Amino acid sequence: MKYHKIDTQLFIKNRANFAAEMKPNSLAVFNSNDIYPISADSTLPFEQHRDIFYLCGVDQEESVLFLFPDCPNENLREVLFVRETNEHIAVWEGEKLTKEAAFRISGIKTVFWLEDLDNILFEMATLCDTFYINTNEHYRANLVTETREDRFTKELFLKYSAHSVAKSNPILQKLRAVKDKIELDLMQQACNITEKGFRSVLDFVKPGVWEYEIEAELLYKFVRNRSKGFAYTPIIASGKNANVLHYIDNNQQCKNGDLILLDVAAEYANYSSDLTRTIPVSGKFSHRQRAVYNAVNYVKKEATKMLLPGVLWKEYQVEVGKIMTSELLKLGLLDKADVQNEDKISPAYKKYFMHGTSHHLGLNTHDYGLLNEPMQANMVFTVEPGIYIPEEGFGIRLEDDVVVQEKGAPFNLMRNIPIEVDEIENLMNC
Repeated sequence: MKYHKIDTQLFIKNRANFAAEMKPNSLAVFNSNDIYPISADSTLPFEQHRDIFYLCGVDQEESVLFLFPDCPNENLREVLFVRETNEHIAVWEGEKLTKEAAFRISGIKTVFWLEDLDNILFEMATLCDTFYINTNEHYRANLVTETREDRFTKELFLKYSAHSVAKSNPILQKLRAVKDKIELDLMQQACNITEKGFRSVLDFVKPGVWEYEIEAELLYKFVRNRSKGFAYTPIIASGKNANVLHYIDNNQQCKNGDLILLDVAAEYANYSSDLTRTIPVSGKFSHRQRAVYNAVNYVKKEATKMLLPGVLWKEYQVEVGKIMTSELLKLGLLDKADVQNEDKISPAYKKYFMHGTSHHLGLNTHDYGLLNEPMQANMVFTVEPGIYIPEEGFGIRLEDDVVVQEKGAPFNLMRNIPIEVDEIENLMNC
């Protein structure tokens, strides 16, 4: 892995917090992700399942974690299985985790080779009443592909049908939404790497550059600073492309007078950052572009102030909508009649700002966290208002990553990344 070793105490605490939420005499199972095939002998790069990583820090395929806090056999209360390595694997794939290395990463003393799993599972199953299975219940989940976790669950039901079943996801949604200080430090590192990439782009962009060249410049900076790359598929959208919310072709030339919407950020140690900035190709905003940009920035600042403990996301979004409506009126994009006659389900501002303002951020870019639960201290949210004007050929979105604080103003993890109009122009023209 490119990242520095993570403090093992994070994973020890995470497991203890999860175990405290489990039913008596129950066993929870967590699997690594598959390595997914492309065709022939090609595969996609491995991405660890974020839940097993959260609980033990192991970043390797074919790993399985068992948690059984009430097990009579103290040695089986936390069990980690990893793929046994050998000389052939070391030559062709590189070294895999030894039992000792797995312990140093996770803090789990009982580590077995994967080939021992069935026997150990049988022993533990005779002692427990309930299995916790790990299903994906994120509100934006795409459940088309059967995962290694899904296959394991099917086999578990076939072999141990008399056991009760509980779900891990509600516990993980609760725990993963609130970040430990170690996690916040990792996310700050991801944001710092993103800052380096963005500053390099300000110096790199000029009329005639291609969107994919900007993407390449960012990737270079990210990887050089110990990130494995983008936290999500990058959006480099110049001109009218910015009005496509998930534009990812990144294949157009950037023209003088256009804006470029950059929704692109680095990961670090599997933790995401999520940045959006909009910059002028020429290094100077037009009068109209500046006015719209400042309106979006104002909404972002006001929305950030609202991220406080106890706030409900739905009510927060309504209040942000009111501020956005006011700005759209000032810009002449809406008039009073539009607002007076608006559909309350789809307010008038949605014509120009059609997505949500914030989402949870962490091990996933759209991280765990229930939007119907009040905000808590140490939750991390994006703040990303935008105004999209297809008829004028540009769109503007601005986005930072913000930590909810127990007391005082929310803390911006991207506070050092340039955002003000004058700062952007000065850096692009220095």
